[in-house]
Amino acid sequence: MHQRTTVSAPAEALDTLRAEARRRGASLSSVLAEAVEEKALDLRGRRKPRLGVGRSDDGLSAAKTASEPVARPPS
Repeated sequence: MHQRTTVSAPAEALDTLRAEARRRGASLSSVLAEAVEEKALDLRGRRKPRLGVGRSDDGLSAAKTASEPVARPPS
């Protein structure tokens, strides 16, 4: 569902988007909606964790949390 809103933006940015709308034969509204959606997708993507959470009972990660050092396996 689309919602209407009022957008305030620098004239230069709006001129660029108007020109893009003319180039595409589309409305300024559709180009603005696309720009808003792209920005929202970018922001949502940044919120996703970039590192996984795991557990190890041996190895280096266990060594960092253990009270006694864990020997590394031979290479």
